[in-house]
Amino acid sequence: MVEERANFGSKLGVILATAGSAVGLGNVWRFPYMAGENGGAVFILIYFACVLMLGIPCMVSEFIIGRHGASNTARAYSKLSGGSLWRLVGFMGVLTGFLITGYYAVVSGWCLQYVYASLMGELSGDASFVKTYFAEFSASPVRPVFWTIVILLVTHFVIIHGVRGGIEKASKLLMPALFILLLIIVIASCLLPGAGKGIEFLFHPDFEKFDRGVFLGALGQSFYSLSIAMGCICTYASYFSRQTNLLHSAVQISLVDSMVAILAGLMIFPAAFSVGVSPDSGPSLIFITLPNVFNEAFSAMPVIGWVVSLLFYLLLSLAALTSLMSLHEVSTAFFFEELHITRKSGAVIVTVTTCVIGAFCSLSLGAVQSLSAFGVTLFDAFDFITGQIFLPVGGFLTCIFLGWFVPKKIVKDEFTNWGTLSATFFGIYLFLIRFVCPIAILAIFLHQLGWL
Repeated sequence: MVEERANFGSKLGVILATAGSAVGLGNVWRFPYMAGENGGAVFILIYFACVLMLGIPCMVSEFIIGRHGASNTARAYSKLSGGSLWRLVGFMGVLTGFLITGYYAVVSGWCLQYVYASLMGELSGDASFVKTYFAEFSASPVRPVFWTIVILLVTHFVIIHGVRGGIEKASKLLMPALFILLLIIVIASCLLPGAGKGIEFLFHPDFEKFDRGVFLGALGQSFYSLSIAMGCICTYASYFSRQTNLLHSAVQISLVDSMVAILAGLMIFPAAFSVGVSPDSGPSLIFITLPNVFNEAFSAMPVIGWVVSLLFYLLLSLAALTSLMSLHEVSTAFFFEELHITRKSGAVIVTVTTCVIGAFCSLSLGAVQSLSAFGVTLFDAFDFITGQIFLPVGGFLTCIFLGWFVPKKIVKDEFTNWGTLSATFFGIYLFLIRFVCPIAILAIFLHQLGWL
């Protein structure tokens, strides 16, 4: 028997679950190092503008497609396209979410390892020790794979309990916990000697640092941070009720997402400046640079340093889990609806296959170097194909599809909840989705490929 389609049980559940989908390592890990590499405050100002002009319209578009289709992402596009080739955009979204689940779980597993390492006091050495620790761990044939499987099994446990009993219930627990941990670490970081320089770096813009690279970097981060074109937003929207205000929900989710990103910056940069660490440490920031920052910043109070380090990596793990839940749900919904099987069976298919993908991606980072594609590790190949090809292409085609192909009446009906809400911003939304967003996304795509 095909299971009856569920819905979120409350407005709070809608906001927390969908915000949890967007809030992940993209906010807590990628945003701080992107801000650090691109001038701090000036990058943040451009990022906010990009969220407003690009992120919110794209999110509303996926909301419209998902709620109208009331089904998995692939079927939702198929319904709106009348079975034309546009349905392939939906299949691309499902495939993108599925592939990201596999390799994203590897990095999520690293977070769990660092929770364990912090708990056991294994990160208390000097800078060279911490760097060697990460290199040896990530290249291990056992531990990274073990933690990858663990976090996927935790995700599986949430997903099999359904939309209300699993995703919504977990989001109502995890998101407040994430905020509380963030605030605790932000306070501890901002109270350190010399932390004011880090706060100034985040909030005092130096417009001389503005250039095309900063603009395109902020544009790409807004796209990445809000989980656009991964199938997550569209899938979650399929569980929305007809009374859900799509524009208000998109604005609220974007505010929560951006707030977490800013708090992540306040958590990291005051501590980094306090011990003289460069803000542009790049992707290695959280696994190599920050353990040294915590060790040095709290050297006079090692117990507090231990607690802050433990809470930080616990925070990372929670952020990773909320995103993994939404990514897993994209494929689970697809399998159990298209194959006419139970949710549990669909979830098992996704969990088993992504465990295999995650294991191979992890092993490619050192233990089995022959696992490569296109001259790079399997992990990097998955990251490049999904992040730099599928996401911008999927986002671009979604804008063209909804802006030019789907009948305007359908779009307006969904936007206004069939005339029960004001249509004041509909004209602006349609202009952005038809002209501004496709051009911006195309610019991101060309920039990532080095062509712009």
